[in-house]
Amino acid sequence: MLLQNAQDFPLWANILIFGIAAVIVWFTGTRLTRDVDGIAEQTGMGQAFVGMLLLGSITSLPEIANCITSAVIGAPALAVNNLLGSASINLLLLAGVDAFVGRKAATAMVAQPSTLMMAALCMLVLAAVALAIVVGDALIFGIGIAAALICALSVGAFWIVSGYEARTAWALKPQQKTKQKRANGEADAQQQSLRFLILRTVLAGALIFAAGYSLAQTGDAIATQTGIGAGMIGFVLIGTATSLPELSTITAAFRIRRYEMAFGQVLGTNFVNLALIVLIDAFFAGGPVINELGRFEIVSALLGVFLIGILLVGLLEHRDPKIMRMGYDSLAVVLVFAGGVLLLYMIR
Repeated sequence: MLLQNAQDFPLWANILIFGIAAVIVWFTGTRLTRDVDGIAEQTGMGQAFVGMLLLGSITSLPEIANCITSAVIGAPALAVNNLLGSASINLLLLAGVDAFVGRKAATAMVAQPSTLMMAALCMLVLAAVALAIVVGDALIFGIGIAAALICALSVGAFWIVSGYEARTAWALKPQQKTKQKRANGEADAQQQSLRFLILRTVLAGALIFAAGYSLAQTGDAIATQTGIGAGMIGFVLIGTATSLPELSTITAAFRIRRYEMAFGQVLGTNFVNLALIVLIDAFFAGGPVINELGRFEIVSALLGVFLIGILLVGLLEHRDPKIMRMGYDSLAVVLVFAGGVLLLYMIR
């Protein structure tokens, strides 16, 4: 593709393309959230599950494009750091949107047991990534065993959550089942035919894929042209670039008070992203990609575990204290993320 040579463009051109792609992603993601909410209403699927399945999968498309490209050009560590960076940055976005959009602490508005299950399972997958890097990997049929197991664990997490609402003995208190007001335009989306909503969702996914690919490639070029280290490129800049679809969909979900959907989307995106490690292995011509990683990536994965753990505590506490317009748990996420990035910068 043309943008594979983005490093040949001048810095100002890459910044311009990056900005245009970001705008496209923002508006497409906002519309996408309302369409997915309409699909959830018409199919009867829960907000958390639809957020995980549809929004999580669609907003992971930029990471898929970047992973394949980075693996083909022989930079698997860049691709993995993009995935791990996105995992933590998505959680940071959730905390940030809580401050600017939510009237109450976000974790106080989420009560479905499936969201708690998703958070716990996502911590396990991230911990498995860190463990695999410590232990090492070996190839079988051209794919790393550890990478394949991480992918299987991610897919298994999807499967567990998909039927969890029907299996769980947990039940919400009657007073928690309150009706949520719908924002302007939401009712219109739900009145559309299911076929039309699905078609528009597919088109939005294609647009996000194209714009997200542009974000990843120009973001990589900008990072190289400005002299940022390779690990920090993948974790911070490329991770942020490919997380822009999540930012728009999280914001839109909060505005229409679909908090379960926002949490489900973030955790679902992380499941999809971590499963992509096996895709990097498939396109990388060298040995197992896990063996190309080290202390930087271990800390990156564990940072994600800590951030999800903080939000999980907030979900279980289920209270509404706020400071600086965000819940205490969201503020803790912001502070721990900042400390984690500083630590990564020191060991890069």
